[in-house]
Amino acid sequence: MSKGAYFTKQYPNLFAELGISDEQINKKVNDTFNTMFFDPEEKIYFEIGKDMGYMMDTGNNDARTEGMSYGMMMTLQMDRKDIFDRLWLFSKTYMYQNEGKYQGYFAWSVSTDGKKNAEGPAPDGEEYFAMALFFAGKRWGDGKPPFDYSIQARDILKHCIHQSEIVEGGEPMWDSTNHYIKFVPETPFSDPSYHLPHFYELFALLANEEDKDFWKKAAEASRNYLHISCDRDTGMASEYAEFDGTPKKLFRDFQFYSDSYRVAMNIGLDAAWFSKDESLGDIVDKLQSFFSENTVLGEYKAYTVKGEPFDAPAMHPVAIIATNAAGSLAAKGKYRDQWVKDFWELPLRKGVHRYYDNCLYFFSLLMLAGKYKIYI
Repeated sequence: MSKGAYFTKQYPNLFAELGISDEQINKKVNDTFNTMFFDPEEKIYFEIGKDMGYMMDTGNNDARTEGMSYGMMMTLQMDRKDIFDRLWLFSKTYMYQNEGKYQGYFAWSVSTDGKKNAEGPAPDGEEYFAMALFFAGKRWGDGKPPFDYSIQARDILKHCIHQSEIVEGGEPMWDSTNHYIKFVPETPFSDPSYHLPHFYELFALLANEEDKDFWKKAAEASRNYLHISCDRDTGMASEYAEFDGTPKKLFRDFQFYSDSYRVAMNIGLDAAWFSKDESLGDIVDKLQSFFSENTVLGEYKAYTVKGEPFDAPAMHPVAIIATNAAGSLAAKGKYRDQWVKDFWELPLRKGVHRYYDNCLYFFSLLMLAGKYKIYI
């Protein structure tokens, strides 16, 4: 039997392993959440009208499916149904596509007053929406539409893999032949940080009956993809990658950049929940070794996956520290504990670019505290 928390019901708490008290851990989790959602100067959550709210990408002044679905997962984990419902209602009202080739998907970016900035979706939003909704259905129970959470989640997943059968001109978010998630529905390549095998294991239990086998295969395929898309020496993944794992140049020459940082965090959570492929921890060991041996904490660049620096700073250095620490849930190397210590001492980011860093900060904090729970 696997030793993951899905099987054992025991969530690893790496802060406690370092001797940090439950009181300190709980205070840090609550203080971080309160800052991100309620602090007048530093929050990224804003309420609109009497029953909606949004997560603002403070660097771009918009609301994105990434952040909206992240906010739903955060508030689910913190048992804040009131905020969860506000975020979900905003998403269904302003982001959900009711017609056209994207019917059933969510526009990836809207203005803070709800006007769509783009029509197309970003698949990482859909997978987080679905998982957060399934958990909400189990934690709080399904209500009336659109708060019939589990039904909404199953509908999202149906579109994700059957869109070409549902609407004319539609493209699915997963490739039907290799079971890989795509960067966007129309593209024959992927984003390694979108691969969440731990979610797909649960989708295989909760999705429509006819799709459960697909999600089982997707979980296995994504673990394999992480091996081929992360560099064998540095452990770095490219922001975008071909289906064979080689880096894909898209918007810039950078390879290990903002999206890429999530890979270590995802490997960590997969290990905490399922621990089905312990060799994925080797990727995190290499990544932690690269940064510990070749950089100064917090002083990072954009890199190739070989670790060659560009003459450009990392836009989200706090996210690198947070996610490398979360990867310690899978790591076994000599730097494992030091990353957790460094992250514990790291404050939230302030200022215009705080949104992405602090989202990954809070997820990493929950993971390392043993508080990122499965509800099924």
